[in-house]
Amino acid sequence: MPTSTRFVVSLHMLALMAEHGDTPLRSEDIAVSVNSNAAVVRALLLRLAAAGLTRSQLGNRGGAMLAKPSSDIRLVDVYQAVEDRNFFAFHRQPPEGEGMIDRHITSSLESILTPVREALENKLAGLTLDDVLDDIRARAGSDGAGSDEIQIGRARVGEQRREAVA
Repeated sequence: MPTSTRFVVSLHMLALMAEHGDTPLRSEDIAVSVNSNAAVVRALLLRLAAAGLTRSQLGNRGGAMLAKPSSDIRLVDVYQAVEDRNFFAFHRQPPEGEGMIDRHITSSLESILTPVREALENKLAGLTLDDVLDDIRARAGSDGAGSDEIQIGRARVGEQRREAVA
């Protein structure tokens, strides 16, 4: 069964943007950190921007940044922006048999599984991007990897961009 990484990758991207504050991040730089390609990052940024979670700055120093404070970005909003809300995929072709199971399986499973999706969304509604950042910072502090320097992937992206502009 295929699974989607859009939600988790989007949270990774938003956490990067939150740590960089008002400094726009290029999709190429974000792609290094999330270990994907820039086209995937740009597609997610379009969805996040449509939901009012990110914005873009054009120009030589352009890139993506948060559209509002991380404390105002609820995880359910990210989830709904990038994921198909049909958490459980049903038959690609509806059952055609005449038996009791064939006639009622879809409606039965929808009534059972809809509350499961709603429970997930309710839990995500109570969490924000700040909750993710707080946990990351706590983990970074506990393993000694915390640093005042912000870097993306293996390289400090900001230095290269500042040198190119100077």
